[in-house]
Formats: sequence, C-alpha cells, structure tokens
Amino acid sequence: MDITIVTGSHRRESNSRHVANYIANILQRKGHDTYIIDLAETNIPLWSEDLETNEEKWSSLKECHKKLAKSQALIIVSPEWAGMAPPMLKNFLLLCEAEHVGHKPALLVGVSSGIGGAYPIHELRSSGYKNSHICYLPDHIIVRNANDALRSSQADGDYEHSLRGRINYQLELLLQYGTALALVRDSGVIDYEQFRYGM
Repeated sequence: MDITIVTGSHRRESNSRHVANYIANILQRKGHDTYIIDLAETNIPLWSEDLETNEEKWSSLKECHKKLAKSQALIIVSPEWAGMAPPMLKNFLLLCEAEHVGHKPALLVGVSSGIGGAYPIHELRSSGYKNSHICYLPDHIIVRNANDALRSSQADGDYEHSLRGRINYQLELLLQYGTALALVRDSGVIDYEQFRYGM
C-alpha cells in the first residue's frame, strides 16, 4: 500500500519529521511504500486565486498532489504551536482537493516537546476535512516529550513502551481502513460534481 506522511512543522529537522521518519520506517519494514511531504522543505505558497493558472508558482503543490493521489492512506503529523496546528499545515489542507485525498483514511499524530499535543488534534478534527473529504480515523497518536521519545532502537520505560505499542496498533488499523475505503472510492457512488462541498 502507498502511504503519504505529511509533517506540518515549519522547522527543518523537527521533532515532527523525526516522528514521521519513525513511522515511515515501521511501514517500510511491513512492505509498504511511503512518501514524506515535509512542509519545512516544500515551498507551497499560501492559497490564492491563481492556483489553476500559474503552473510555475504551484509546481511543488502539483508534485504533492501526485503523491497524495497515488496513496491509499495518509498520516498527518502536527506539532503544537501555542495550542494550534502550524499555519503551513492548515494552508496545505486547504489546498488538498477531494480528487487527491477524498474518502481516504488519515491518522492524526500530535507532537509536543512537553506534555501537550492534544490541541492540534482537536483543531484538525474540526477543520481541514469538509471539502477535501479526508476521513480522519476515530483514534489518534500524541507523541509527548518528543525531544527524547522514539530516539532509541528499544523502548525506554513504560511511556515509551506504551507509545510504541499504540503506534503499531494505529498503523495496523490505518492499513485496514485503507483497504476498506478503497471499496468506497471504487463504488461509483461518489459524486464530486453535484456534492463537492461538505455541509
């Protein structure tokens, strides 16, 4: 299965990217192909009306759309900045079209250097899905104390052991959702022409 991991931090070599790499390695060991879209490295402009007319300006977004369209499942990794998801991530979700991500499962992963990480999950569950038709999984992952978490090859302590177990469990669920929702996309029921925008 092809899976795209979007890491929403603006910082290069961020904790979010480290978590994305950790998850990608698990999936690759299971035989799946992963694509990482790191918004700190991908030059995506803020939404504007020339989206369909200025090909050079939006070339990096078109490359992202190709990866998303090829994928059967998504993982969205968001740090918590002042209790919010970063603006680049919100902008990226605004630019995700239903043809690329619609009716595909997405696992939300919050990242915090402290004990936070829940607010971006709540924010993303409240927005970012209406017109794109992304299907967020019911559960999510929060990686707390991310400066230290998932840094060694073996779990260090009860929290780390529990976190790694939850990540493995959620990835198995994501793969099952990816298979199941492919049936929805192939059903012929989806009508983006008449019902493109959610309510």
